[in-house]
Amino acid sequence: MLSQPEARNLVDKVISYAKLPQCQVDVSWTEDAFIRFANNGITTSGYRITQQISISSVTDDKREGNAVVTELTEAALSRGVQQAEALARISKPNPESMPALGPQKYLVLTNFDSFTGSARGDVMIPHVKAVIESARQNKLTAAGYIQRSANAVAVGNKAGLFGYHTYTDSSLSNTMRTSGGSSSGWASQSSVSLKDVNGETAGRISTEKCLRGAGARKKLDPGKYTVILEPAAVSDIVTYLGYNFGARDAEQGQSFLSKQGGGTHLGEKMFPQHITLRSDPLDTKLSTTPWGPSLLPNQRMAWVDKGVVQNLYYDRFWASKAAKDPTPAPGNLVLDGQDNTLDDLIRSTDRGLLITRLWYIRVLQPQTLQVTGLTRDGVFLVENGKVTDPVTNYRWNESPVRILQNTTKLTRPLRSQGGEGAVSIVPAIIATDFNLASVSDAV
Repeated sequence: MLSQPEARNLVDKVISYAKLPQCQVDVSWTEDAFIRFANNGITTSGYRITQQISISSVTDDKREGNAVVTELTEAALSRGVQQAEALARISKPNPESMPALGPQKYLVLTNFDSFTGSARGDVMIPHVKAVIESARQNKLTAAGYIQRSANAVAVGNKAGLFGYHTYTDSSLSNTMRTSGGSSSGWASQSSVSLKDVNGETAGRISTEKCLRGAGARKKLDPGKYTVILEPAAVSDIVTYLGYNFGARDAEQGQSFLSKQGGGTHLGEKMFPQHITLRSDPLDTKLSTTPWGPSLLPNQRMAWVDKGVVQNLYYDRFWASKAAKDPTPAPGNLVLDGQDNTLDDLIRSTDRGLLITRLWYIRVLQPQTLQVTGLTRDGVFLVENGKVTDPVTNYRWNESPVRILQNTTKLTRPLRSQGGEGAVSIVPAIIATDFNLASVSDAV
């Protein structure tokens, strides 16, 4: 692990080579171990250390240049500074460049787990074995990936700013398929601590989904349906929503937070009372850093509080233009839930579809945040409070804004990650009028 004194030494050394008035140094160090498996057997087992130093230089007239080095020798660091400064000198001035921040008071976060930071393949193999055994016992084929990482990040500049942070992360995901490839099931777990990952549970969930979907799948007509989105699906939806609270886009009429004719929806109730979306760097279940892209200290921020748009993200440049205080960007996302279980949501649904996860999500209309994607690895019909038949997959067209506006019930939140979004803490939800645009023949 790259220690704080080692990180500071690297930052100071890079800055000592700098000749231009501004120099920022971002240090990233990661040690990770992983196992990949497929066809009911391990295919890859790896261990690696990656290190990277990003050097950003700025001239007096706001010309910027950047270089990245992966060697930590004095010669490599010196060359990196020279390259960044050479690029800065030939670049066009950036009118939005801001003066370097001086020393900041960053939060001390506790999302490093020493057990996870030292774990190797012998700790992860039992989880892989549990998943594969579940597949073999049910004549299925398993594939998946388990990993853990220990990370150190640091930042510093010529103005005296310095920050250092360490964190760990781990995850296990797996897909089960029938021998004929006609059905699939999926499950994923992630945590700051590898102790929270359980291969037996992950294998059981994906197996049950795969077996439940193995029958003849109903092909319901496209249309608007009540859906129960499991946390992995909600995580992807929340990612697309939560990182679009930028004040600049809202005030320039380019986002879902823009009002027709001018102004924004800040302070207005856009969502139901039970929708609260926030960022919390102090949540120990998420691997967050103490600073964001602007190097401002991360802090707790409510973006939507009981349905009301509470805050917008002002970067330093736009804050100076709008005469506002700058605010940190969302460092992580937490969607608060209610005291329900997934079974409670199913029991309360007369007719709807239970959707495991989403994938291949792409933006259609940035202003309304309209996106499209596909369902994957398990769609099931819910009738009279019970899961009944497997259903075909669908292409869907929806806005995360509308989905949360149409959300009627939520479970208790948990850490989750879908196939395309960031890790977040989210519940499963019931949403009405979810637009399933066309049938997909994918499994």
